[in-house]
Amino acid sequence: QVQLEESGGGSVQAGGSLRLSCEASGEITDSSKYRGWFRQAPGKEREGIAVIYTGTITAMYAGSVKGRFTISQDNASNTVYLQMNSLKPEDTAVYYCAAGRALSLRPTWYTYWGQGTQVTVSS
Repeated sequence: QVQLEESGGGSVQAGGSLRLSCEASGEITDSSKYRGWFRQAPGKEREGIAVIYTGTITAMYAGSVKGRFTISQDNASNTVYLQMNSLKPEDTAVYYCAAGRALSLRPTWYTYWGQGTQVTVSS
């Protein structure tokens, strides 16, 4: 079992930055080696935006955030970060951290989920 806890959400004006953190606890196995960030806006489906293969530099981004968001990790603390720059109002959503078994932006590959943290970007 893996437990994930996000932090760092909040409100910011367009053009601003936020950094989200996701700390993992529990045993990391083959089913949880990939750590992803997802978001879900009201009335929309959950969208995968970034994923990293823990312990490596292998990462993938959705086109909607590529060049603005950066996923990184601190292996010593089992923490994954999402640095979000040049934020836009359309980035407003609940952001979730997840652990899964593939380098994929599809939620179905992820077994473990955090509780989510709200990010609100005002214009």
